[in-house]
Amino acid sequence: MKRLSVTLPFVALLLGPAGVGAQADPQMDADGARWWRHVQAIANDGMEGRGTGTPGYDRAAEYVIGQFRALGLKPMGVDGYKQPVAFVEQVVQSDRSSATLVGPQGQTPLSVPGDLIFSGSGGPVPAAMDAPLVFAGYGLHLPEAGHDDFAGLDLKGKIVVVLSGGPANISGALKSHARSERAKYLASQGAVGLINLVTPAQVEIPWKRRVDLAGAPSLYYADAALRESDRPFLTAQLDPARSSLLFVGSGHDFAAVAAAADASAPVANFPLAQRLKARVEAMRRDLSSPNLIAVMPGSDPSLRDEYVVLSAHLDGYGIGTAVKGDAIYNGAFDNASGVASLLEIGRALQAAKVKPKRSILFAIVTAEEKGLLGSRYFARRPTVPAAAMVADLNFDMALPIFPLTSVTPIGYDQSSLGQDAAAVSAAMNLPITPDPFPDRNVFIRSDQYAFIREGIPALFFKYGFKANSPEAVTEKAWRANLYHSPFDDLDQPVMPAETARLNAYVTAVTLRVANAPTRPQWNADSFFKRFAK
Repeated sequence: MKRLSVTLPFVALLLGPAGVGAQADPQMDADGARWWRHVQAIANDGMEGRGTGTPGYDRAAEYVIGQFRALGLKPMGVDGYKQPVAFVEQVVQSDRSSATLVGPQGQTPLSVPGDLIFSGSGGPVPAAMDAPLVFAGYGLHLPEAGHDDFAGLDLKGKIVVVLSGGPANISGALKSHARSERAKYLASQGAVGLINLVTPAQVEIPWKRRVDLAGAPSLYYADAALRESDRPFLTAQLDPARSSLLFVGSGHDFAAVAAAADASAPVANFPLAQRLKARVEAMRRDLSSPNLIAVMPGSDPSLRDEYVVLSAHLDGYGIGTAVKGDAIYNGAFDNASGVASLLEIGRALQAAKVKPKRSILFAIVTAEEKGLLGSRYFARRPTVPAAAMVADLNFDMALPIFPLTSVTPIGYDQSSLGQDAAAVSAAMNLPITPDPFPDRNVFIRSDQYAFIREGIPALFFKYGFKANSPEAVTEKAWRANLYHSPFDDLDQPVMPAETARLNAYVTAVTLRVANAPTRPQWNADSFFKRFAK
């Protein structure tokens, strides 16, 4: 592994040579060291980034299974601890693909993937495309909330262009849900494709980094019944620096539209004067990768047939485009750290004097980086009765790069799980901080959302911080420089004792939910209550 010569602001002021926080706690130090040893075992170079369906993933899976056995957890897959999931791997061949805008200015070639990146997820990509473009503002279909960016648009046969952001009066969770369902809705309305734009001010990962990831394999379900669309649908993203090209001849200026989006102001929909002609070449092959499912049986005869699910994804980006000579995308924080946390929570629950009354189901899932595919498969085809899963508590990339002074359990405002989290926060002096960046779509970007879509209340645990704080600067720098890169490895600043504190927090939340006399309920005003079975 290569050390990246990037010093994250704020972290450097808090870490000594060994990466230890300023105030030592011997118990947290010991727990954090054990957690970090799991991360080292899962994210070392020998695991080759744990790409879905690769030998590296399988080696990491065997490590996790060994830990399940050591903890005395019982297998709950369909093949021991394993629940195999069948996929089709699709690799877009950029060097054989092309894209051209055709409009009033004539033809404007777009380089692939330099200007336009085709997505290979969701299903088979169409081999050819020639369709007019239409701009649909934020691209949010939320008639129940009084907002529908597609209202009045003729979508049939069109490629729909949408912009990041959304109205400030709609919750981040609801906007995230609408984005997740967008391609499925557009396909149902006869649209043939979707182009996602991000305003320059809302860029999370530099475009060059996205281009570097463009050659990574994508996946979709081998079982067509599980796919979002029953026919090929084109999805792409455009370089923010080139987005203005789509608006030429429309009578609208992209810079003005982007400024409105950055202010969460209304953004109109309107036809564009451009067509997109594209050819997309792709290679495909079948592969399989397992979810890993284990159970800690509950202690109460009347409640042990209900399950609190603890989830985290094991997969990473595998081996990809080399950056500074390193091509292994180790995924130490994203998400060997989350798997390690679940193993440590399992250890703590086994050692606790108070035993969980409900059973605790550990779901270490595959293919999260490919679109939550492993967790969606498990949530739709669980190895326990679906109605018996009462809650999901999810770990994914909780960044131990600054002290844990508050927590952000994403989804806490949607169900009674928020009350459980708040009670533990009060007891442990870890106040809840609202999501500082709700338009990042965090609510739908990890595995808890697969359970929410099946009506199961869920929380997704993050370190708490406020926008414009030193912690926010540090977190933003990590995302810009290390996230989804070869440098999310074992050679980066880390504060293990802080994650040990977060693990203790989630352990306490888990026990509270598992031992409550009634199962969690959606809040009466939650949009997601409608998914409850």
